[in-house]
Amino acid sequence: MALSPSQRRYLRSLAHDLNPVILLGAKGATEAVRKELDLALSQHELVKVKLSGGDKDERQQQIDFLAEGTQSESVQQIGHVVVLFRRNEDEPKLALPR
Repeated sequence: MALSPSQRRYLRSLAHDLNPVILLGAKGATEAVRKELDLALSQHELVKVKLSGGDKDERQQQIDFLAEGTQSESVQQIGHVVVLFRRNEDEPKLALPR
């Protein structure tokens, strides 16, 4: 699912007030974290994740691992925080603009 620029802008505005739901620890992105993120995305559709330390490449690997494992899309990344979105096809909670 590819998001249009207007949809990304809308999702970024919604994510501004959110607190991180998933916090990565010293072990980084693991299979257990991916399962928890999958549950959070099913419930909320839009989730903030606070990444563990490391350089930019390591954080990008964590984002790729989480996004690919949950079939979600990265909306925004600022520093150690990334916003992920996945549409709940059964019960959509967010109405996206076209």
